[in-house]
Amino acid sequence: MLVLVQVPIRRFRAVFAGRVTAADFEHGESATVPVDVSRPNRVFINLVEVPTLFYALCIIHFVTGTVTVTVTALTMAWVYFALRIAHSLIYLTYNRVFHRFLVFATSNVLLVVMTVLLAVALAE
Repeated sequence: MLVLVQVPIRRFRAVFAGRVTAADFEHGESATVPVDVSRPNRVFINLVEVPTLFYALCIIHFVTGTVTVTVTALTMAWVYFALRIAHSLIYLTYNRVFHRFLVFATSNVLLVVMTVLLAVALAE
């Protein structure tokens, strides 16, 4: 939610300051939208895309009862959550691409491992 509210705040500030116009957002964001205005939207998109798979995995774990069988699933879920927060913080603050990539890639690898472990748990 903290990232989501940054989108309109930064857009309205930029419009009121004359840095952009409403037309700059007619089809998403034009190339003239400054990075500090467009970045929260991109971070929010990142928080909605891949994490949706994470939510599905958590629900499947809960419904099938596999989350209580192994502490590994629960630990991995919390690590994934922490990595996503770290990714957003890096992106919204100093935004060093290599650091952002490492955190993003690690979280995605973790999500793949979580998927494989869930498949194995369900196959047993």
